[in-house]
Amino acid sequence: MASSKNKDTMTIVHSIIGVAIMVLFRYLPLNLPEITPVGMQVVGIFLGTLYLWTFVDPLWSSLFAIAMIGFSDYAPMNAVLQSAFGSPVARQSFFLMVAAGALVYYKVTLYIGRFFLTRKFANGKPWMMAFVICIGSYLIAGFINCFTAIFLFWPVLYDIFDEIGYKKGDAFPRVMLTLVITSALVGFPMAPYMQNGLALLANFQSITENMPGGPISVNNASYLIVAIVLGITIITVTVLYAKFVIRPDASKLKDYDVEELNKHPLPPMDLRQKVLSAAFILLVLGMMLPSLLPSLPGMKFLSSNSYGLALFVVAVLAAIRIDGKAAVEIPKVLAGNLNWGAYFIIVAAIMLGNVLTNESTGVSAFLSYVLSPIFNGMSSTVFTVLILLVAGVLTNLCNSLVIGMILQPVLVTYCAQSGADPRPIVTLLILFVLMSAAVTPAASPFAAILHSNKEWIETKYVYQYTLPIVLIEFILVMVVGVPLASMLM
Repeated sequence: MASSKNKDTMTIVHSIIGVAIMVLFRYLPLNLPEITPVGMQVVGIFLGTLYLWTFVDPLWSSLFAIAMIGFSDYAPMNAVLQSAFGSPVARQSFFLMVAAGALVYYKVTLYIGRFFLTRKFANGKPWMMAFVICIGSYLIAGFINCFTAIFLFWPVLYDIFDEIGYKKGDAFPRVMLTLVITSALVGFPMAPYMQNGLALLANFQSITENMPGGPISVNNASYLIVAIVLGITIITVTVLYAKFVIRPDASKLKDYDVEELNKHPLPPMDLRQKVLSAAFILLVLGMMLPSLLPSLPGMKFLSSNSYGLALFVVAVLAAIRIDGKAAVEIPKVLAGNLNWGAYFIIVAAIMLGNVLTNESTGVSAFLSYVLSPIFNGMSSTVFTVLILLVAGVLTNLCNSLVIGMILQPVLVTYCAQSGADPRPIVTLLILFVLMSAAVTPAASPFAAILHSNKEWIETKYVYQYTLPIVLIEFILVMVVGVPLASMLM
């Protein structure tokens, strides 16, 4: 009870500090070059939002940020609300979350998880099973939801550990639970139409409107290819690192038969689950094929209507009747399977990105003024190394989406001055800033989940495992990601 009271007290303190930054920053006698009075208001709201996102509930702080922009001199409240909730990306994100939430609510994800856990070629091969589980976490996080991947595989692993005799605190369970989290994080930004990756891609397109030839967008197919090649490479190397460097005792798993899971088989998928699975696959294909095969008939239509495809699929599923009920009962899905915090962060992040880079604030001009001397004469390779290093450090000190938003204007400013193509660099920045948020609880909610599981993983082991994994990710982004992104973009 005392701990709960202390937590409540700290939440109140952090809330007061965040709101104070939003309100009072504009009155500081900073005299920042190029920043207008409106810009001072907006920067204060932005910094206060960053603070609140890091230390308190992201849901209310995101809504509060939108309201504060409306109260500022930037634009009338109606215009701000229309900009925030009228964004095509915000609308697309909502209906994608409904579609993915339906897979969880109707337990389709259980069948996906069981598929990965019952591959016979992993029998008697602990690290092959570990690799399969990591790939499963990666794919589910990328195409459905990061939380789903974690909460699907962790309970199954607990049962396996208990059955074969591993105890809480043993090395192999520690490593496996960590690998599930880090693999899910690698998958988190994979799909260019999902979650925070979508928000950062939309933000990049918005802030490049004033660049020559702008706005600049990243090709979805190229982004996805880079993400998948890089992701599978990272997971492979990470599992090998765990096997040959950490070297936990995995011998007990050699005698484990994956058929043990089939002693408690899942019932055959019913018609609703089959319809949902097929609809979700068609939705993913509808959003990706225009980038992969643009010359096919109908691709132009899909491309021009891509933001509404999720809305269309959800509407059709709600209209289809199965056993007297809608194939997707939207109120039930919304009641417990939509991450409202993540949704409102996306809404607020896109709006703040647009506001910060508006000419009326002077923020872009300020960044150009400050950074020009630093970037002058710097090669694109050196710049990429530098910005990814900064991203890796900062993303583990506060929210990864926030750091991506902060660094994108820096990246655009450099590319505008140097003439470098921003698309490969921003692709790698988005992927790395989101996948590397694993070390501290402040980095991401997924890292916080790992830190909170103290029964199985002491805090010292979280740092001991995640720091080298993030370093591996950075090296592979430079060695594999840079040439691949430069070739495809």
